[in-house]
Amino acid sequence: MISRIDGIINVTKPSGLTSMDVVRRIKRACNQKRVGHGGTLDPLATGVIPICIGQATRMMEYLLGSRKQYLAVIKLGIETDSYDSEGEIVACKDATGITEGDIFNAISHFRGKFQQTPPMYSAIKKDGKRLYDLARSGVHIERDGREVELYQANITSWAGANLSIEIECGKGFYVRSLAHDLGHILDVGGHITKLERTRVGAFSINQAVSIEEVEESFKGGAWPDIVQAMDIAVLQLPAIVVHPTAVQMLRNGRQIATNTIPATSTAGLHRVYSTDGSFVALATFSTAEGLWQPHKVFTS
Repeated sequence: MISRIDGIINVTKPSGLTSMDVVRRIKRACNQKRVGHGGTLDPLATGVIPICIGQATRMMEYLLGSRKQYLAVIKLGIETDSYDSEGEIVACKDATGITEGDIFNAISHFRGKFQQTPPMYSAIKKDGKRLYDLARSGVHIERDGREVELYQANITSWAGANLSIEIECGKGFYVRSLAHDLGHILDVGGHITKLERTRVGAFSINQAVSIEEVEESFKGGAWPDIVQAMDIAVLQLPAIVVHPTAVQMLRNGRQIATNTIPATSTAGLHRVYSTDGSFVALATFSTAEGLWQPHKVFTS
């Protein structure tokens, strides 16, 4: 019997399963109460989905906010109501005259920060109801645009109206909306036919394991080989080390003083470790008080 697990597993999701399907299967396998994921993937999509267990579920917000990379195939000339191949076709146009230069120019409209309208078929809530539930009921509502950021978008191939593209984006970005909006700019329509997420923060597809491998690892007792320490989700943050008395104070929710002072008042969150290397907390420094304030504290 496994008593307690605090960590993150880099799992690759197959097509046809929802993100919550993956969570439920791994929750059954590890027999832990607290299990969540670090970023939703559409059922059609495959690829990286970090699964957080135990105290690592408190790291989910940092995974959701991290950069993500995708490989997508967009079919130009056909528009669907869901913006992917699982939806109903709503319009068709001839895309044979589109050139790679046309596509490159269209993509340039989306680089950097811009307002993106999420798909009607999405998990966003409106008046307490998921948009995809409203869509399936035949209800269509106007959606407000959201600021998203596209860091990179590179064409990897263009043939037979099928565009393969590699992108790196920030939080809240919908690749399906990008496909739809590209189609509109090119005046031929477009939708996603294949989508693979290849990276979420520090988690890469090259190191991901299948759900079946996860299940076998827990069944056979080899699960420590695939569960990574939860601080991997925030390794981009600076770190400090504190003495045992300060560790206890942080765990009691108290501020602490150390010789480690950030260079600027905008240094933000820091990882906090004990002298034995244990991940203790996330903390911020108050320049007004000269003290470290616990933000999230983790038990041993």
